[in-house]
Amino acid sequence: MISEKMRPLVENNSAIRAMFEEGKKLAALYGRENVYDFSLGNPNVPAPSAVNKAILDIVTEEETTMVHGYMSNAGYEDVRDAIAQSLNRRFGTHFRLENILMTVGAASGMNVILKTILNPGDEVIVFAPYFMEYGSYVRNYDGVLSVVPPDTETFQPDLTEFERRITEKTKAVIINTPNNPTGVIYSSETLEKLSEIMRGKEKEYGKSIVLISDEPYRELAYDGAEVPYVTPFYHNTMVCYSYSKSLSLPGERIGYLVIPDEVDDFQAVAAAAAIANRVLGCVNAPSLMQRVIMRCVDEQVNVDAYNQNRELLYGRLKEYGFTCIKPQGAFYLFMKAPVDDKEFCQFCKEHLVLLVPGSSFACPGYVRIAYCVSYDQILRSLPAFEAIAKAYGLGGNKEGDA
Repeated sequence: MISEKMRPLVENNSAIRAMFEEGKKLAALYGRENVYDFSLGNPNVPAPSAVNKAILDIVTEEETTMVHGYMSNAGYEDVRDAIAQSLNRRFGTHFRLENILMTVGAASGMNVILKTILNPGDEVIVFAPYFMEYGSYVRNYDGVLSVVPPDTETFQPDLTEFERRITEKTKAVIINTPNNPTGVIYSSETLEKLSEIMRGKEKEYGKSIVLISDEPYRELAYDGAEVPYVTPFYHNTMVCYSYSKSLSLPGERIGYLVIPDEVDDFQAVAAAAAIANRVLGCVNAPSLMQRVIMRCVDEQVNVDAYNQNRELLYGRLKEYGFTCIKPQGAFYLFMKAPVDDKEFCQFCKEHLVLLVPGSSFACPGYVRIAYCVSYDQILRSLPAFEAIAKAYGLGGNKEGDA
């Protein structure tokens, strides 16, 4: 019954979701407080109080047709203008409402872009480790994924290998910074070099190559780290953004797509993207949540809570002898597995610790730990992590990053 295109997706269902479902089963057996689920990037920090207030105020103050009715496929004009002006204030850009398209989260925005630009056989380059759904999104439109292997020393993109992988079939490049699963922020130097390579390849092949920046974790950065805004680096950049993390609203599915004026053939691309939003079945982003964003465009969650989790978990894992880099942003810690990553995740599960294997992100030998959980859960999980380390004969490591 199901299509040949869907069959491999069913067979290779997301390891993250599979582990999340496994966690629910274990919680029913052993009690939720005894299961340490670090599998899913589901924010534990509550949404800002201004968000809940905005929802209540909107449904009582604004006209019903405005709150619940149809609008342009690109979204409400005043909401798009508010977002454009917020970006301009923060990053020195010069966006207008015409540069903003409201989407059903960043994932929907990426599907809108890919449907807008991809022809069958076009190649899309990603940097490992990467969010595995990128492959599914590209294949949705008969594109071909090209994966740049990871630089496991820094987890910055390997730009030498990147340049070799760009061909006349390359249509787009996807970056994700702060990165899921490593927490690494791509530096200005990295972005400048990447952009220089792409400009050279556009000239060499006489075609446009789009840089897609996936940015749901932009506001989650620590120790004063700067997350460079990407559009000034490269003219054919489009940005996918979601409020899932910055406002703790993953279930509300609200975000936006930035298409700058500098993008080649801007008018046609923007028009096609609005139509893609419709024909993909979204029609438009949720109207109520658009109105909420209008009032909360500059609100943020309590990032200090994530930082507290980061410091505790990173410090203790290093103390127990595990090897990992300290994340600069997002809310994930990418740890080297002492054995095969899938085998290690199975062993951890016996200690009721749920992690995601790095092979799910095209980076075997590592595991992802989502620390967007309660501080108490991390505290309660520490004896289990210590027992796991001892089982593999790991020694204490109180030195710096490794």
